[in-house]
Amino acid sequence: MVIDWIVRIINYAIQIYMLAIVIDALLTWFPGASQSRFGQFLGRIVNPFLEYFNFAHIGMLGFGPILALIVLQLLQFGVTYIGNIIISLVG
Repeated sequence: MVIDWIVRIINYAIQIYMLAIVIDALLTWFPGASQSRFGQFLGRIVNPFLEYFNFAHIGMLGFGPILALIVLQLLQFGVTYIGNIIISLVG
């Protein structure tokens, strides 16, 4: 069914973006890794979304990536839920 296919593609895209956020957060632990070509590329993709969560700091610890992952997980649940509703209405 087309709707199921669309929901799966959206969920896979969200999963890939979540993985990119985790990798970007891990790169900050290694000196100079965020300044590498890969780190800069990943930063251009991930940082615009992470900027919405820059407020989540306690001292020097930033919890922005964790909040971003929670929001993306909720978005993923929502997409799946709406997809299931549409599928049940159609079929």
